[in-house]
Amino acid sequence: MTSPVGSLFSALHNAMGQTNEYSDFIDEKQRARMLRGLFELYYKDHTQDIIIDTNRLWCARLPLLFQLFPDSKVICTVRNVAWIMDSVERLVRKNSLNPSRLFNNAAESDTVYHRVETLAGRDRFVGFPYYALKEAFYSPEARNILVVDYDLLAQAPAKVLPLIYKFLGEPEFAHDYENLDYQEPEFDARIGVQGLHEVKRKVALRPRQTVLPPDLFKQYSQLDFWKNNEGSLAHVINATPAASPSA
Repeated sequence: MTSPVGSLFSALHNAMGQTNEYSDFIDEKQRARMLRGLFELYYKDHTQDIIIDTNRLWCARLPLLFQLFPDSKVICTVRNVAWIMDSVERLVRKNSLNPSRLFNNAAESDTVYHRVETLAGRDRFVGFPYYALKEAFYSPEARNILVVDYDLLAQAPAKVLPLIYKFLGEPEFAHDYENLDYQEPEFDARIGVQGLHEVKRKVALRPRQTVLPPDLFKQYSQLDFWKNNEGSLAHVINATPAASPSA
């Protein structure tokens, strides 16, 4: 579930920019202190040494994030984009009585072609995190990123999780992959997509037939840039053989 820290972070960062007529009275040290303070205040009641904040925004803020927290690391789970579109389309169909807030108007949601194109927009539900990750994947900060293939994680969690802990430099934790259960029904109801954040009890890959038209599925199934890590310093956990030693 996405935490609110990312939105608060962006709002505070922008509020200290040139749109604020008093920004000249905020120096660099004060900016950094206030941005770090946002994290510290939000997680003040948590005594753990390590905090994992979940937000797809961070891939678009890596230079700033690592300036504030030089030792931070980013874990990104990825999946074939066509299957992501398929998942969202299934939920939209399932909740067809309630217009989804993923779309601003009827023109964006008239047909599956309209819906998928809208979701893929550069500032929309799927498009923004896709382009943010792509920027991060080829950035100098990519050495602090771990990209994890969703299908591989779902098929072999006991093999993938130890690699994630190794990347983090943290001791392994004993997970129970048979007893997960997570839902956010109230939040999902507000955006008109019931079940968006539902997590099944058992970690498993569940094969299915796509509900997307063949041409649409083919179009979005060719966007897996992370399967070729040439030109990237990112760490990748992928079922596909690595293209270079850096993976």
